Amino acid sequence: MKKSGILNADISRVLSYMGHTDTIAVGDCGLPVPEETERIDLALVKGMPSFMDVLKAVSADMKIEKIVLAEEIKEKNPEVLNEIQSLSATFETGFKTEFVSHEELKKRTKSCKAVIRTGETTPYANIILQSACLF
Repeated sequence: MKKSGILNADISRVLSYMGHTDTIAVGDCGLPVPEETERIDLALVKGMPSFMDVLKAVSADMKIEKIVLAEEIKEKNPEVLNEIQSLSATFETGFKTEFVSHEELKKRTKSCKAVIRTGETTPYANIILQSACLF
């Protein structure tokens, strides 16, 4: 039995085979997942698990060099944006942040190794995490 880190077998598997510059997304319960992208559905009920709870767990188990957010989060969900920025500040190098339109973010999920669906119901609580090199 695994002792620490991500316990969800699907998330753990995807993180384990990711290489430098590969991407994974964490999204709210409304983010569409392309047919060609693996869906890891954690949503139980509205709000559970939260976007930030899942993001914190994944970011603790993954070296991230860049994040991609929807430009719309700045106006429509500044609380979650502030939480993401605070989380980034806890890492020694922080995360380089790229803002794109929500439509562009959705298009980019096609190239993600997986999209993790949360129970989050606040707008634009979606992020793409780009993997850094461990050495």
